[in-house]
Amino acid sequence: MYRFARIENVWIKDTFTRWFINKHEVNLAEAERDNISDYAHFNDFFTRALKPQARPISESAIISPVDGVVSQAGRIKDSQILQAKGHHFSLSQLLGGESLERIENGYFATIYLAPKDYHRIHMPIDGKLVSMRYIPGNLFSVNHKTVNKVNGVFARNERLVCLFDTV
Repeated sequence: MYRFARIENVWIKDTFTRWFINKHEVNLAEAERDNISDYAHFNDFFTRALKPQARPISESAIISPVDGVVSQAGRIKDSQILQAKGHHFSLSQLLGGESLERIENGYFATIYLAPKDYHRIHMPIDGKLVSMRYIPGNLFSVNHKTVNKVNGVFARNERLVCLFDTV
């Protein structure tokens, strides 16, 4: 998929992008570039920027870091996070062995991004990036069906662990 998503052939990338928009009901009116021909390849479209007024942000609130639906939320207990229907996974595995002291007994939220959603991530509160680490892994879909069947899917998927100082 990596290579396909970066094909620059106009007919291929525009045909696939048009199909994707129709199938997943993507609201292209919110995008800075609302003409699919303006995207170099599908990945450029998939990670599109939005018009500034598309998501007004309150300066006095904690915002969602992504467009999406909260599928799980709760307290971190015994270094475990609930995945779905009683399936838990290790916070240490998810974070790739990062120190857990600061977040033990904290809270978590899992936010599912559907294919139609805006796929950029924003900082939900003010903070400074302290460290960032890439963790290789699978590329399982994280839709409802997969989350209920693949144990530890979030800890098994490719991910980026970012730590921020928010105080």
